[in-house]
Amino acid sequence: MVACAIWLALIDATRARSPELPLELVADVPLPGNTSRFDYESLDTGRHLLFIAHLGQSEVLVFDTRTRQVLKRIGGLRHVHGVLAVAELGRVYASATGTDEVVAIDEERLTEVARIAGGNYPDGMAYAPQAGKLYVSDETGATETVIDVRSNRRVATIELGGQVGNTQYDPVSRHIFVNVQSRRQLVEIDPATDQIIARLDLPGAKGNHGLLIEPDLRLAFIGCEDNSKLLVVDLGLRRISRSYDVGSEPDVLSYDASLGLIYVASESGTLSMLKVTAQRIEKLAEGRLAPDAHVVAVDPETHLAYFPIRNLGGHPVLRIMRPVP
Repeated sequence: MVACAIWLALIDATRARSPELPLELVADVPLPGNTSRFDYESLDTGRHLLFIAHLGQSEVLVFDTRTRQVLKRIGGLRHVHGVLAVAELGRVYASATGTDEVVAIDEERLTEVARIAGGNYPDGMAYAPQAGKLYVSDETGATETVIDVRSNRRVATIELGGQVGNTQYDPVSRHIFVNVQSRRQLVEIDPATDQIIARLDLPGAKGNHGLLIEPDLRLAFIGCEDNSKLLVVDLGLRRISRSYDVGSEPDVLSYDASLGLIYVASESGTLSMLKVTAQRIEKLAEGRLAPDAHVVAVDPETHLAYFPIRNLGGHPVLRIMRPVP
């Protein structure tokens, strides 16, 4: 009882640290496992499931967003970094850097169905639906691995010429965009041919790793972990249009399209929020959310934001926040 009281007191103290953020705490849900690093997470809103990569535990947690309970711990995913739920396929893909594989998981049974060679250090992933292909950032291998999701086979390896950051799909152009962080470039790939069709130089970028596409406004948001900048790229004009200071070492970006809110989570635990409209982009707020709160996923239907925290009062926790006016 004493230990529990101390833990709750520590959580209450942490709650009070971010009055500058327009967010209210909905819940701090204890998570299983040790207090090691979490990495990417991915939502399937139709199934109300949140998949969380617990890198240090080498497992993916399956979290029910309605009951706020962990349904299953999928283990055997050594050093799992990326996780991507593809609702139309009923599949979840996890990148296991410990074995350099991409693991396909059946969403209905929550069991592993395939393992595919994923390069030298598979990390972020994006799905191109019209091509039926999964694109995987091979961070240290300087390539993009292409996987056919119907056969669960690697069908192409695209040489990028530098250390690879995150990968995203643009539903308007139907192209894949990927950060090549050691070359300070944003690379565009056509899934129909798996050829690079453009390289956009990013002056001022240092460690351009995080990536988010706003398709309707034709914008790309790029988090630069080495100089704590968020770059806004106009995809129509093919140039950087704006730059913002954000929290130290920005990592994962997430977007609530209906509210026009962009979340930039950083390794420092600082969360930066931007408001995006057709007329303007403004930095809305910035503040400390929780220690190591570098991962965020937003449910566009409920507007809830999910932050896995590796150590809060000696326990891993999923912090759930809601925006307030």
